[in-house]
Amino acid sequence: MNRSEFDYHLPPELIAQTPLPQRSASRLLVLDGATGAIADRRFTDLVELLRPGDLLVCNDTRVLPARLVGRKPTGGRVEVMLERVLAPRRVLAQLRASHPPGAGGEVELPGGARARVCRRRGALFELEIDRDVAPLLEMHGEVPLPPYIERSPNAADRERYQTVFAQAQGAVAAPTAGLHFDSALFAALETRGIERTFLTLHVGAGTFAPVRTARVEDHELHEEWLRVPAEVCAAVERCRSHRGRVVAVGTTSVRALETAAHGGVLAPFEGESRLFIYPGFRFRVIDAMVTNFHLPESSLLMLVAAFAGREATLAAYEHAVAQRYRFFSYGDAMFVTPAAGWRAPEGSHAL
Repeated sequence: MNRSEFDYHLPPELIAQTPLPQRSASRLLVLDGATGAIADRRFTDLVELLRPGDLLVCNDTRVLPARLVGRKPTGGRVEVMLERVLAPRRVLAQLRASHPPGAGGEVELPGGARARVCRRRGALFELEIDRDVAPLLEMHGEVPLPPYIERSPNAADRERYQTVFAQAQGAVAAPTAGLHFDSALFAALETRGIERTFLTLHVGAGTFAPVRTARVEDHELHEEWLRVPAEVCAAVERCRSHRGRVVAVGTTSVRALETAAHGGVLAPFEGESRLFIYPGFRFRVIDAMVTNFHLPESSLLMLVAAFAGREATLAAYEHAVAQRYRFFSYGDAMFVTPAAGWRAPEGSHAL
């Protein structure tokens, strides 16, 4: 399977640079993967599209203000972009500089903090900081807006680039499908009898990394930490017992649930995942998903194509471009149901 099979043309002006004034005011493209049918709706129409007894599974990760600007002892500028927090004073990060410091090198950070390079791990650097990183980030860090948002973050981004249900600190990118939900929409969904439950997957900066290999199968996905607690498994079981649908909010929730079902059935899970979902994958847990629009040739677009079918997914994207939908993190959303053959055979253990 070639990476180029997941390309599409996107006019740059369709990349949303700012959020809408109201979270739930976005448009919603509805894609029926089984038939390829497409409908243009509003995000608030999700209340009608979901059925009593359906279960929304949301990612409650909270985005850290993960970008710091420091200096080398020589005065050279170093941008520190956290990938993940390993311990209260140890982080894994990208270092952007003309000549990044090597092992043992130091970076002077805002507020008089200092970071020492412990070692390099591939394209990332393991850093030891001389104080707890969480309060340092809260005081001096910037919201790590995605690279396709061509402006500096502002005060409003601290609230809007965060879901209303964010709790577990650790992400450096937002689970953007969740950005469309607000308290009024959740109240309407609850009145209709739609339940919700929460897992955690700390989204890393690698979520923006392109698929660089020509063959999709040769790509290795970045590692991310996730937790699927027992209460999520119990909620899915209850949903199944009354024939409801498990609806993942975002590709991160999809990856978390399907990782936790790697043994053939959904079970509590905590740890790292490199699960790469692309066409040919058979899903065990989800029945539908809410997702934003994703970059051409990206692993996230490939995940959606695995669920709804490549042709139907790309046709929906072509429609979205023609209808001037807003794309990516601050853009509009999709509600996607699966193509035929998306489910793994009963009793199967192969991912």
